[in-house]
Amino acid sequence: MITFWHRLDRFLARLRPRREPLSLLIDSAIVAVAWNVTYLFRLGFERWVSARPDYDGWVLALIVALYALAFAGLRVPQAMWRFTGFGDIQRIAAACGLAGLLSAVIVLMAQLSAVPRAVLALHPLVVLGGLALVRLGYRALYEHGRARITGGSDEIRRAIVMGAGQAARRLLAGIHQQGWIVLGLLDDDPAKQGARIAGLPVLGPLAAIGDKAVRGAATHVIVALPAATPAQRRRALELAAPTGLPVLTVPTAAELRDGADDGRRAIDRVRDIEPEDLLGRAPVQLDEAGIGEVLRGRTVLITGAGGSIGSELCRQVARYAPARIVLYELSEFNLYTIEQELTEAFPAIALTRLIGDVKDLEHLRATFARWRPAVAFHAAAFKHVPLMEEDDNALAALRNNTLGTYHAALAAAEAGTERFVLISTDKAVNPTNVMGATKRAAEMVISAMAAEHPGTRFMAVRFGNVLGSSGSVIPKFKEQIAKGGPVTVTHPDIIRYFMTIPEAARLVLQAAAIGESGQVLVLDMGEPVKIVDLARDLIRLAGHTLEEIPIVFSGLRPGEKLYEELLADADDTVPTGVARLRIARLSGQAAQARMLGSLLDWTSGPEAWAQPQASRVRQRLESLVPEYTSRP
Repeated sequence: MITFWHRLDRFLARLRPRREPLSLLIDSAIVAVAWNVTYLFRLGFERWVSARPDYDGWVLALIVALYALAFAGLRVPQAMWRFTGFGDIQRIAAACGLAGLLSAVIVLMAQLSAVPRAVLALHPLVVLGGLALVRLGYRALYEHGRARITGGSDEIRRAIVMGAGQAARRLLAGIHQQGWIVLGLLDDDPAKQGARIAGLPVLGPLAAIGDKAVRGAATHVIVALPAATPAQRRRALELAAPTGLPVLTVPTAAELRDGADDGRRAIDRVRDIEPEDLLGRAPVQLDEAGIGEVLRGRTVLITGAGGSIGSELCRQVARYAPARIVLYELSEFNLYTIEQELTEAFPAIALTRLIGDVKDLEHLRATFARWRPAVAFHAAAFKHVPLMEEDDNALAALRNNTLGTYHAALAAAEAGTERFVLISTDKAVNPTNVMGATKRAAEMVISAMAAEHPGTRFMAVRFGNVLGSSGSVIPKFKEQIAKGGPVTVTHPDIIRYFMTIPEAARLVLQAAAIGESGQVLVLDMGEPVKIVDLARDLIRLAGHTLEEIPIVFSGLRPGEKLYEELLADADDTVPTGVARLRIARLSGQAAQARMLGSLLDWTSGPEAWAQPQASRVRQRLESLVPEYTSRP
């Protein structure tokens, strides 16, 4: 409900862009009123008008001008009345003392003897009292109104809403109860501009957000375009970012559709801008029926089930009503977290929770033999590039990413699993680091297993960086911004392909439905994104400037490339029935089968642990993956 206090704050907010001239005008009026009050105090009601000289009006005009100059010189109008404190009163007192002294000197030097000396002496004190009283009264009124609007001492939040459609109407219906004041709406529809929606004016098109006069006293910008395309939302965010105001958004249509709350309540819950809002790319349209046919009523096993990709795979798989999901995870905490979430959201689906390590072949064999999954998704991996580049971790990366893939794939083949999907990465293409080379070797494992075990479809899915996943750059940026900066970027020219966690998980499910054995499926991820541009966007949309939160370049880390690729030079792709999803045909697999077997034997044997030098790991990876060049 819009109360008197909402309307009063909105009225004052419209005046706030003209705060300084209005403050000077009001202060000048108080100077004039104080002159008359001083006469009244000195001469009484009977004589305070009649006893004045004929030139008193000119004297008053001079005094008002002197006070206005003193106020302007000491920056009195720049102060915000709602924050008036002792320092502001001191500044006002200095201005009044200076102007009063000059006024008295000029009047006396001009020998205007009819002006009472007591009036000249008392007038600065009356002016000081009047100015202080008005400011403190405004502050008291503001704080009372703030308490009535927000229910406490929180600062009032004033928003300009970008969008004037049905979503904006529903937003306005409930947002006032959360302590918001909406100053106006913006919309590109010419029919809406100049109209009033829910009592609020549509101030212009979306581009008008760049006009300071339109923004007025707004403290936030809210993008209310849930039904817009990702590109349209991206444009709105780009228009809002330069304003210097924090930018929020209502949930997208997909979020409202998938959310547990009804749309009216959910759309009131404005949220921060997430990195996926900045992609501006339409999500891939999937063959939902085909995926459902593969998963519905079946047993599905997911390794690394508690990780960023693995946990989202669990959520996406659960939507297709499998009979059972076997959660295979090394981290006890991650396993508990995803199991609790799935139990609450999908109580009808049976869950098997297993603490397990993909390097433990016998445990994997026992797991697959007991539960006989029809589909297995292999998401367990070490993926942090600089961490795996350290000498003491190179062997661990090889054992977990390559040998672990072999163990999971072998156990799946022996148990008669119909489909086995490896989660791969763009860092496996022309790798320059241990992590990428071990994932490329894992893809070779899939190719070799496809040839040896025709009863199981072995395939891999390759995609770029996943927004918001553990260890990714975005959570680090957001944490640095919250701390006040600086934001660290390794190199000004570094670029990456990005996709959201749900996008990545859906791609994996689609691969399981349409992929043939031995294939690597690749998502056409559009244009790569410069990391520094992403950092700038996040800083601006948080309401900061690059001066407030600077970007610092720290230099490329060991094994890191300026750009990533989705296909190696010797690879080529063919299209699938799913738009923007292609199949990579990989070269040279047969010739490398013997070297792969030798590497797996060495990795699983005691010799590797007896001599776990990182140089040996890199040498063996270079012999297997010819496009891999280790650091010097």
